[in-house]
Amino acid sequence: MIGIVDYGCGNLRSLENALEAMGLASCRVADAAGIATADRIILPGVGNFGHAGRLLAERRLDAPLRERAAQRLPILGICLGMQLLFEGSGEAPDVPGLGLLRGRCERFAVPGLKVPHMGWSAVDLGDRSLAAYFVHSYFVPAWPGDRPAQALGLAVYGRPFLAAFRSGPLAGFQFHPEKSGAQGLALLKEALQWS
Repeated sequence: MIGIVDYGCGNLRSLENALEAMGLASCRVADAAGIATADRIILPGVGNFGHAGRLLAERRLDAPLRERAAQRLPILGICLGMQLLFEGSGEAPDVPGLGLLRGRCERFAVPGLKVPHMGWSAVDLGDRSLAAYFVHSYFVPAWPGDRPAQALGLAVYGRPFLAAFRSGPLAGFQFHPEKSGAQGLALLKEALQWS
């Protein structure tokens, strides 16, 4: 069973619909027991890093997610959910991320660049390219030298940034695979088989 973390900060229904269309069973999890017992966890996220981080802490879901990662059980972060896997973000410097990976999110700051980055952009996955749907103002800088072990996919919006990664049982997509057509759904299904 795939557990989708329900902490009040994500568009869960579109993700549930995508999983259902692929024949994958899912349920919403909102407590430590649900996070611990799900075969796989998806951490979605839409909105502000600080608000999302505070909600995870207030609902006491941050520690169970860290414990799951310590046990090397699969977690997939999507959009803001991916950013929350890192140490923090310039969007809310006083609110820590889960700290499962080193790095901090930065705001796009290129003159003439519209922020948020919203719409379709190419993701370079190394062996192939994917047209993916993004909605974000902050990003994780690309990790030079870490490809392909961690930086699975890179995209460019004024500058290169991390669009997809895989690091042991942790993985993340800055884009919305569930809204990125057949290729996005195929990548999501593939990611849910990683261990």
